Amino acid sequence: MALPRQRIAAAGMAIAAGLTLSGCVTQDYVDKQIAIVTDRVAALEGKVAQVDATAQAANSTAQGAAAAAQSANQRIDQLTGRVDSLEQQMANRRPRN
Repeated sequence: MALPRQRIAAAGMAIAAGLTLSGCVTQDYVDKQIAIVTDRVAALEGKVAQVDATAQAANSTAQGAAAAAQSANQRIDQLTGRVDSLEQQMANRRPRN
């Protein structure tokens, strides 16, 4: 009866050793995988920098437009007062009949 147990134990050891050895990777494999990931990260960093530059340009344009709109609103406010006073003058005039 000891013989089957020895065979089972030997088979178990062989399976465990096979699984352990198959889990090892070489330095070359790891370097290749890291190089692939590094290339992808570098490409994404380039795209992010491009998107950031575009966003900064759009933000600058939007700020310029906001400043122009604010200036236009101030001018309209100034003119509104003048138009209101002219309308009052016209309403207070007597008709020419």
